[in-house]
Amino acid sequence: MDFTSFAELVKSEVIQKVGNDCRVQLNDVRKTNGIVLKGLTITQGNCNISPTIYLNNHFTDYVSGKSTLCDIINTVLDTYNRNKIGQCVDMRFFLNYEGIKERVIYKLINTERNKELLADIPHIEFLDLSIVFQCLVLQEEFGLSSILIHNSHLKLWDISTMELYEAAKENTPRLLPHEIKNMKEVLCDIMQEEHPDHSVPDNCMMNISNSFPIYVLSNRHKVEGAACILYPHVLHDFSDTIKSSFYIIPSAIHEVLILPTETTEESTKILTMIREVNDTQVNVEEVLSYSLYFYDKEADKIIRV
Repeated sequence: MDFTSFAELVKSEVIQKVGNDCRVQLNDVRKTNGIVLKGLTITQGNCNISPTIYLNNHFTDYVSGKSTLCDIINTVLDTYNRNKIGQCVDMRFFLNYEGIKERVIYKLINTERNKELLADIPHIEFLDLSIVFQCLVLQEEFGLSSILIHNSHLKLWDISTMELYEAAKENTPRLLPHEIKNMKEVLCDIMQEEHPDHSVPDNCMMNISNSFPIYVLSNRHKVEGAACILYPHVLHDFSDTIKSSFYIIPSAIHEVLILPTETTEESTKILTMIREVNDTQVNVEEVLSYSLYFYDKEADKIIRV
């Protein structure tokens, strides 16, 4: 069975399960780095927003025998039920710029790997990356949901890319506050999430290697948080705190790693590590860059090593 036939079969099975009260659709969803995924949406009643459930990995599991069709249908329905919003969102605010101005945020993507996408959206180049813009639709109890802003929207609103940037520069730190944690804290948080019914021992921090300090910078939602390196004063203030310049390692679009150092002598080794991690551990659509960056404390500037 090919992927198209599989997707149609999943759609047919889901329709039988949810009945006539729901609309079930398949959509091709363009992600970053040129990736296009097949998404399934289930929309109930008059609701006009629904989580997208991607089928690509489910197909891989099905072909390999890891999951049966029944397993996959149950997983899709469970994912929908856990994430459905169950209410309508009034989208009329999106018709004029004043209606969305306070919701404009930015994120970072790789310039070279997103040339086709960047031709259709407003952006500002930054090192080997590009700052692109979104409208934040839902937050907090419903999770994050956003709409990518296209060139056609700028024409509709009669504004410039720089006006978007100025709004996003104010809004993004406010709506998605940054968070810097050392690696020991992050690993303990992961342990707590993976074992929610068991308390993490008080000595957890002590049991995790303290051979060298590494910090993780992201937003509090841990979604597209690499953009926090753009927040005013964040890098400058952190360098004052640790009294050092530092490497910025692009872990993924969701976060960066900070490694304090006063020189770039280890750059070759770190670049090799970045390539290996991107190629083996990071989803293709979540890769930010194969580059290494350095924040110079004295110059208050990020450079590409």
